[in-house]
Amino acid sequence: MNPLAPLGRLVLGFLAETGRIALFTRDALLQGLTPRYYLRQIALQFFRIGYTSLPVVALTAFFTGGALALQIYLGSSRFNAESLVASIVALGITRELGPVLAGLMVSGRVGASIAAELGTMRVTEQIDALVTLSANPQKYLVGPRLLAAVISLPLLVAIGDTIGIFGGYMVGTHSLGFNEYAYLKNTADFLKLDDVTSGLIKAAVFGFIIALMGCYHGFNSKGGAQGVGRATTNAVVSSAILILAANFVLTSLLFGD
Repeated sequence: MNPLAPLGRLVLGFLAETGRIALFTRDALLQGLTPRYYLRQIALQFFRIGYTSLPVVALTAFFTGGALALQIYLGSSRFNAESLVASIVALGITRELGPVLAGLMVSGRVGASIAAELGTMRVTEQIDALVTLSANPQKYLVGPRLLAAVISLPLLVAIGDTIGIFGGYMVGTHSLGFNEYAYLKNTADFLKLDDVTSGLIKAAVFGFIIALMGCYHGFNSKGGAQGVGRATTNAVVSSAILILAANFVLTSLLFGD
């Protein structure tokens, strides 16, 4: 009958889940990311997370760069500031849109895959079998995925930034009538190394979040096929929310006064 009881249960459930994630993160860092390393597993996960995600990230970056150039041109033309299109496209792609969109796309593709794979292993007792064989699941299953994601996401974002800027260049020079040399010169003159490195730092953090959430929800799935489905959904949703939250925090830390 207490109207505050549902709110209290919600808060307690949130705190309990936060504690479980914190403990899982501690175990992943202390056990999964310390020697011994399974190099074959790391290479396999690097291929699955990085290489197979490249087409999705490339297409997203290209069309985002083109759309961003169009929108900035339409806005800046009201103030006779069309020359800023190239500079703002490069800045927006490298600082924000490149790492964030790549992180969201990879979370939908890779985070769901990790959660489904480990969730299936959990409900079919394969993870318990690893423990029976004296193999550490954190080291064999979580560690390689975390390392591969942290390494591959910055590489994907670096490629995506290049393709995104190229998409803006194609739209600017072929649709908006910009001079090709002037567009490239404005991009090179305005873009700084800090703009690129900040995006790569964000990408590494986002990669850690994606792999961690996929592994966490996969490890804790239960209830058969429905439980695996819930784990997959929860992994994607939690990854997306944490990526957006982490992006705000990192932006404040990297560019705040």
